Amino acid sequence: MASPQHDPCCTERASFSWRKGENIWRQGGQLAKCAALPTDLDSDIVILLANADKVRECPSCRLAFTQTFRMPQLWWTTYCRKSNGYFGCETTSGDDGSIAEINTWTRFLVKLLDSKGQHKWYKLNIFVRWLSTTQQTVVLLFDAPPALKAKMPTPLLQNPTINHLADPFWVYPRLIEEVISLQDVAVWTTRTHVRNAEKYRTQIDTPTTPTPPTPNYSRLHDLARHIIHVSETLDLAVKTMGSVLQQHASFMNDGSSTLPKKAAYRNVHERLLFFEQIFEGLRCRSSSNKERLQNEIQLAFNVVAEYDAEISLQIGRATQSDSAAMKTIAFLTLAFLPATFISAIFSTSFFSFDAGGGGGWGMSSKIWVYWAFALPVTFVTCALWYFWQWKFDKAWLNSTRANNGRLQLQEIVSN
Repeated sequence: MASPQHDPCCTERASFSWRKGENIWRQGGQLAKCAALPTDLDSDIVILLANADKVRECPSCRLAFTQTFRMPQLWWTTYCRKSNGYFGCETTSGDDGSIAEINTWTRFLVKLLDSKGQHKWYKLNIFVRWLSTTQQTVVLLFDAPPALKAKMPTPLLQNPTINHLADPFWVYPRLIEEVISLQDVAVWTTRTHVRNAEKYRTQIDTPTTPTPPTPNYSRLHDLARHIIHVSETLDLAVKTMGSVLQQHASFMNDGSSTLPKKAAYRNVHERLLFFEQIFEGLRCRSSSNKERLQNEIQLAFNVVAEYDAEISLQIGRATQSDSAAMKTIAFLTLAFLPATFISAIFSTSFFSFDAGGGGGWGMSSKIWVYWAFALPVTFVTCALWYFWQWKFDKAWLNSTRANNGRLQLQEIVSN
């Protein structure tokens, strides 16, 4: 594998190599020059750690990686860079139709939460190149999490056997196990947050208490967003594992027929199947976390609604008490109003009582003046009240129609 020569500086990369006869890992120097690649590319195992975004942004580095490791151009595309998970495979056949080399690439995303609710995304881009004639494996590990870098190359890839090197997928169980470890932490951390939300329920599930319930809806919805992302990455991980298993099964059918190598193939396949089941279990747990959190959110809404209903009921009872008092006052007013009205009329100057002349009553001939003023004023008062009520109702009706018209116009514009 000859790499092109370029002078400008770009980004540092680390490399490791392993040979069958030596059975030890050697670490190469920091590759600080742009497009610089390890010099021991003829080793049986070569591991190169790099930053995908920096390599993608540097034309020289990108060209060096593409030409040296036969990376497909689609790997550098924007949709692959923004993808939340995938697996790809490209097999090259020799002149006799047998497998000459296999390039595989995969991507995993993991979202981790801490105890304070802060999150961080981890991504793992793996590109593996395998040559059939030499059974050489080249692993390009992009954007590896710090915990994974600390395990490279040992203990993660230690003690590879010759028969395992005959399988181009032998590195996947070891790398995927690290993804499972991260996903396990992600799922159980979100489960702890959900459990804390359930424990908080004891403070909000008594609507008759004097203190109103105060659920933290913002925190609950943020947690729901994180759990949705965790479930999304697990869904893609399960599908990615299905693609890996499908491609590996295809290789097993076309690979070597010797028993030791077939046993190595079977060992790798069985481990991949097991990890697929682990991903399935984590996905089910994450789905359970999401449903439990939705249950808590719904419960919080119901408890607040129940508390508000209890307060409204108490207000209604108080209103009923006030209404009973007003009815009593209205009844007393109605009971005394006729007598008061009659007393007021007889106390006017239109009537006189002759206490000394036999106790007779006298009524003025001008009594019509009282009715001439009283009746029109009463009529005008009733008319003004009726006009004011009619005008208020009309204004309210017009306002309601205008609001409904604006809402319908907004719906038409939005559609």
